[in-house]
Amino acid sequence: MTKPQLVTGIDIGTDTIKILTVKKNIDTGDIQEVLFFDKVRSAGVQKGRIQNPNEVGKKIQDLITKAERKFDGEKLDEIYVNINGSRVEMIPSQETILVARANGKVTIEDVERAIVQVQEKIAPSLTNKEILSVYPKEWILDEEGDIKNPVGLQGYKLKLDALVSTCFYTDKENIAQSLAIADADCDENSIIASTIADARAILSPELKELGVAIVNIGSGTTSVIVYQEGKLVNSVIFPLGSSNITNDIAIGFKTEIEIAEKIKQQFGCCFGDARNINKKKIDFDLDQGSRKNYQDDEEVFRKKIEIDGRPKKKVVPEKAKKPQNCFSFYERDLKKIIEARVNEILELTGKEISRSVRSGSLPGGVIIVGGGAKLPGIIEMAKREYNLPCRIGYAKNFSGLDKDPSLVTVCGLVSDELESEDSGPVSSGSSGGIIKKLVDIFKNFIP
Repeated sequence: MTKPQLVTGIDIGTDTIKILTVKKNIDTGDIQEVLFFDKVRSAGVQKGRIQNPNEVGKKIQDLITKAERKFDGEKLDEIYVNINGSRVEMIPSQETILVARANGKVTIEDVERAIVQVQEKIAPSLTNKEILSVYPKEWILDEEGDIKNPVGLQGYKLKLDALVSTCFYTDKENIAQSLAIADADCDENSIIASTIADARAILSPELKELGVAIVNIGSGTTSVIVYQEGKLVNSVIFPLGSSNITNDIAIGFKTEIEIAEKIKQQFGCCFGDARNINKKKIDFDLDQGSRKNYQDDEEVFRKKIEIDGRPKKKVVPEKAKKPQNCFSFYERDLKKIIEARVNEILELTGKEISRSVRSGSLPGGVIIVGGGAKLPGIIEMAKREYNLPCRIGYAKNFSGLDKDPSLVTVCGLVSDELESEDSGPVSSGSSGGIIKKLVDIFKNFIP
């Protein structure tokens, strides 16, 4: 009987750091069971980028210690971690090689050479940057294009059109330092861009072929990744997110950031019913940290008296008395603040989606994930902005975690790449690692 594989993902976010350990079938890669999940408030991370590896390392160490304690001290030995922030970029690159065999049949070695040369071509322009992965978009053999897998075909000139995922050197180093402080084993090929993790968690090959975009509205960043005709065509990360909404509320209402965050979580909405929302005044109890609409309480109490047939008198119960320590605001003002920032986020991502799609639209629509996806009314605003089908996305096959859009990234870190058999990413690193990955991709197509 094949021994199950334990895989751990660590999602380093601006607001929280999450850890997830699952049991997988070592042969199929299928998730068999969620074994452990936990999260802590983040520290030392700004706009998705690690600024203080010591603080991040301590947080990760605490999470790993809890996980290993659950597994009776067994060390977590297969760990994947995300890399985030606006410095993670996709750079297009093309390169042409001559097929090595005299009979003109394309081999895995030809494919590997093309990918290496694609990396070498852009390397001189990558000042203070490193290559994470190469994502083939199209193979062209003797001017015949739209080829996803060239192995076994016959020709003489093989051209690769690809996207090269890159990151800032210090961002990758800070991740390595954080993991070293946490005493976590994780090689450079286990660092995955957050957008790629999102796609792994929720996109099927069929959706990628149809055409789809994922928008992740996190605390400090918002990202968009677009697939069309089964190919990755764009991935961008912007340095703004739902924390900017909190900041706007704090400034607009002239209150503390902690109070602004609670107001956003409890009463935040966008694209609401203007006929009703304009009249609502909210008294936020600063001592209890909860809403009290005291006029509504009185009305409900009065109606209850009338139904019970008791004397009709205006009596306000003790619990409905307005406390002295409260913060009052109109719901319409909150809505205006939130909508302004959400509009900015949707406009930025909408422009990237429009720029990425070569022709037609995206029948698969836009899938919104991240903590910002929980904001009431955001789907209605997104449909209006993108003019596409929109829905909230959840990770599949993760029992207990499949109803929270903010957990998509950490679930994607422990998921296998759901690419079709004839295409997929190739990680940077040693040539031996590249060849191994290529063999995994093309092993069923060797002539």
